[in-house]
Amino acid sequence: MGEQRDLYGLLAEFNTPGELMHAAEGVRDAGFKNWDCYSPFPVHGLDRAMGLRDTRLPWVVLIAGITGTTVAVLMQWWMNAVDYKLIIGGKPFFSLPSNIPVAFEVTILFAAISAFASMFLFNNLPKLYHPVFRSKRFKRVTTDGFFISIEKNDPRFDEAKTDELLRSLGSANVERLED
Repeated sequence: MGEQRDLYGLLAEFNTPGELMHAAEGVRDAGFKNWDCYSPFPVHGLDRAMGLRDTRLPWVVLIAGITGTTVAVLMQWWMNAVDYKLIIGGKPFFSLPSNIPVAFEVTILFAAISAFASMFLFNNLPKLYHPVFRSKRFKRVTTDGFFISIEKNDPRFDEAKTDELLRSLGSANVERLED
């Protein structure tokens, strides 16, 4: 006898990327917020069909890159023109052209670290477990399966009505997901 688990949501399987796209538009238009699509490869336009907004990642990376450039230039200015002045062959204490390579490298360093950290933060990683992993059918998502999962904690979720909606959108199979 197996233990009783709490309902996490519903998992619907679709046969083609086109069906997945159509179903994603239907779920979006029905007003669901806590749901996701799964596909073995990127489906062009699926983000738009899901109603997802553009990512903030480019802005985070840009700000980190600008910060890196500023830090590098200020650091070199402080070290060469203020803190430890060396008179070498009549050259100026601070010269921007000689500081560009270091500024470039620090810009790339800050941008790369912020991109890596932001991806972890924005995607709630690391996520070692998800209830969809319990589904035997979901293993097909790595080869030829297309799925939509809708979570129970969505304000519009009603198990019977959500099941009916997913079936009306052309789902080949709808399965209960248990947490």
